[in-house]
Amino acid sequence: MPTLNWMGKEKVVNHHRDVPYRVLERVPEKGVLDSHGSDCGNMVIHGDNLEALKALLPEYEGKVDCIYIDPPYNTGNEGWRYNDNVNDPRIRKWLGEAVGKEGEDFSRHDKWLCMMYPRLQLLRKLLSPTGAIFISIDDTELANLRLVCDEIFSPSCFVSDVSWQRNYSTRNDSKGIPAEVEHMLVYSKAPGWQPRKLPRTSEMDSKYKNPDNDVMPWRSSDAFAPGAATHQGMVYAIQHPFTGKLLYPYSGSCWRYQQDKMLDYMNGWCPYVLKDLDDADRRAEVCGLDASEVREGVKGIVLAQSVEESKAMASAIQKTGPWPRFFFSRNGKGGIARKTYIDSVGGRLPTNYWPYSEVGHTDEAKKEIKTIFGGKAPFDTPKPTRLIERVLQIAVGDDALVLDSFAGSGTTAHAVLRLNAVDGGSRRFILAELDGYADTVTAERVRRVIAGYGEGGNAVEGIDSGFSYYELGPALFRGDGTLSPDVTRADLARYVWATETRAPYEDLADEHPYLLGEHAQAVYYLAWEPGEETALTYDLLRGLPRKGSPTVIYADRCAIAPERLDEMGVVFKRVPDQIARI
Repeated sequence: MPTLNWMGKEKVVNHHRDVPYRVLERVPEKGVLDSHGSDCGNMVIHGDNLEALKALLPEYEGKVDCIYIDPPYNTGNEGWRYNDNVNDPRIRKWLGEAVGKEGEDFSRHDKWLCMMYPRLQLLRKLLSPTGAIFISIDDTELANLRLVCDEIFSPSCFVSDVSWQRNYSTRNDSKGIPAEVEHMLVYSKAPGWQPRKLPRTSEMDSKYKNPDNDVMPWRSSDAFAPGAATHQGMVYAIQHPFTGKLLYPYSGSCWRYQQDKMLDYMNGWCPYVLKDLDDADRRAEVCGLDASEVREGVKGIVLAQSVEESKAMASAIQKTGPWPRFFFSRNGKGGIARKTYIDSVGGRLPTNYWPYSEVGHTDEAKKEIKTIFGGKAPFDTPKPTRLIERVLQIAVGDDALVLDSFAGSGTTAHAVLRLNAVDGGSRRFILAELDGYADTVTAERVRRVIAGYGEGGNAVEGIDSGFSYYELGPALFRGDGTLSPDVTRADLARYVWATETRAPYEDLADEHPYLLGEHAQAVYYLAWEPGEETALTYDLLRGLPRKGSPTVIYADRCAIAPERLDEMGVVFKRVPDQIARI
């Protein structure tokens, strides 16, 4: 497989493993609760998304159903800055410098790749086995991004390069070939991912009619299927009730259903019987075989009465309806066709071209954010909410976790909330944004969508939902492997529980101050307090309310012999030495 090399790659390939795990500190006054006092599982995180993604890993690894990101396009007119602090003095400062407004500074492409690579690795870890990631990008870094994603996700997980028609008009003074579309690369966590179908359009439905007073509209479709040579029992003649002519499948094809079912359909017109027609030569011609190779004993479906009697009965059905599933086209004068009912075809498949008429354009996005913020545009390059809604429509159901780690103006949260309001879904979002506007723009947009915004004819009703706002807190571990003195017991408890079980955490301190929970027959305890030394003793064991198989206890030290622990089914793990690192 072709791979991409760039300056600094060797330093960032495994950098995601060195990123410190930092706790998330909730800021209650910056969040919003719904009418039931819940944040609905939604999160807005302020901080460098590399550290934010690492902070999410213990609880959310393999649980995110859909990821949408809109990273810097690296056009040279941006000022993006990500201080990734790669542990190499030669590139530490280089990576931390602002990128943008550098003209043809070739190193900016290396810096962009160094920034993206570890983030994509963590995003892949967070993605569920059935999930997919959608990445907006333009021509500047498209080729580089495709190669990097092939390396991280695998070429077999490439789904599509979607072209979004971002403009509804092209400037006449544009030079060269104007860019009418932006790209959206789509990769899945595992091969074989399939998008959901989109709602049907009125134009699609208009092709379905009901000329025979059937139970629902239908359209004409092919009565045949491929595979004559391998399905010779489905290659035979059917006699036309209006003309008496014997009808065979066309060359290389067979009837769509088994003969007994086709006989039932034909009996809906008039009586039919099976009869040996001695037509091996004709059936061999359809199958593309010699007569000696064709299957013996395949009978034809022929009229049980005279053509005149059969025609009279079939004409009555043709006139009054409803016609059987297999009917005769051209008012009974044509060949055999099949009805395809509108309820059997489902929605429409999404293609890799998304026109602005369906998903919005850049001007729509700017007008939308101005309406939300009272006529001001606090963000330069928002995406239209309809674009992200399209992503969600084809990627997830109505109960899904959606992540956007380059949250910008918060369009992804807006799309999640609006879809939930439309279909009653319970989709949840996690947003991460580095810049200071995480509160004043990203989270503020979510607040206004929840509360309602706009005036007069532009007023938009609020949506009953909520979210919690977080800042990145201290690192759990210091460089020497010891616990940070700023870490609380609650922070460590959530981390230990997540790394041990990957299950949702519930505070059980009311039952016992050391109890973490029970999972897969094992019971977990964290006998640890900041600034104190705790020991696993017989007295501590006797006071525990639950015992498991095994009972796992974290503490600073153990005062019980290992062989006695084994006899009692107790597993001791030393804090912090045996706490898993992610």
